[in-house]
Amino acid sequence: MDATSPATLSYAPPAEPSRWRGWLQRLSALAGLIFVCVLFSVLRPRTFPTVGNVQLMLIQTAVVATAALGMTLIIVSGGIDLSVGSTIAFVTMVVASLINLKLPAFVAALGGIGAAAIYGLIIGVLIAKAKLIPFVVTLGTWSAYRGVAKGIGGEQVINAPDTWLGNLMINPPSSSWLLLAPSVWITIALSLIVAGAMRYTKFGRHVFAVGSNEQTARLCGVAVDRVKILVYVIGGMLAGVAGVLQFSYINQGDPTTAMGMELNIIAAVVIGGASLSGGQGTIIGTLIGAMIMTVLGNGCTKLGLQNWVQEIVTGAIIIVAHVLDRLQHRVGD
Repeated sequence: MDATSPATLSYAPPAEPSRWRGWLQRLSALAGLIFVCVLFSVLRPRTFPTVGNVQLMLIQTAVVATAALGMTLIIVSGGIDLSVGSTIAFVTMVVASLINLKLPAFVAALGGIGAAAIYGLIIGVLIAKAKLIPFVVTLGTWSAYRGVAKGIGGEQVINAPDTWLGNLMINPPSSSWLLLAPSVWITIALSLIVAGAMRYTKFGRHVFAVGSNEQTARLCGVAVDRVKILVYVIGGMLAGVAGVLQFSYINQGDPTTAMGMELNIIAAVVIGGASLSGGQGTIIGTLIGAMIMTVLGNGCTKLGLQNWVQEIVTGAIIIVAHVLDRLQHRVGD
């Protein structure tokens, strides 16, 4: 067999400069989080650095962070998903509808997550098999999935009876050993699972390989199409979990909820050090990025700043994060 045949090739791990870039970006994101926390603590010492407000910010982060876990896999693989906010809205409608059909809350939640996984499968097949551009595909599904969500309820919200799902986004009593809301623990558990998969499994290595250089990965024997499809299915499932948490937060199915949330989700991943070019990103960085988004929103609200100011700040941070990523790539090269 020829020494250069595909069977003899193997994917090499990132070079040392890339690992140093990754650490630098994570430290930069952490430094940014510490800076904004200290800033708002100084500006609003009586209302910002309190136990209650920290618990509130963790709850506010849960939905974005959970969806951002899947987005991290997608972006690391070289893709993008603009329809994640629409998927979250769709899941709230599915869960509310199933609960109204007298199905157990657990079954309704699984139904919503399963439906989101099917959405992810559709996107993955269109990208991997039909060779369509991720941006274009998910721009289309962004509109289509939101339309389906509106169609389920006739463009109306769907109210549902109270179930234990409504407690996922509520802090436990001070005497409880949980300390934090169930949604926060769910996010932490999923973060550990996804981070472990990315770091220690063959699938995780293949995701980085596809995002770094798809053609090289294919020559190395990586089933590129299968990896892409699986990444979007997992991303859909995690968006489904985020949809269940969003349903818990609003306690109804709402086809207009999570409007624009895809911006915050993608921003969390980018701010956390992931490269939109693919091949780079970490779960810890994504979680830090999600917390930065929440802290900014919470702090600006306590300062009495209007939403348009927060949106300008968010956009500026995304641009700065991308510029830093480009500069670090040039230095590394």
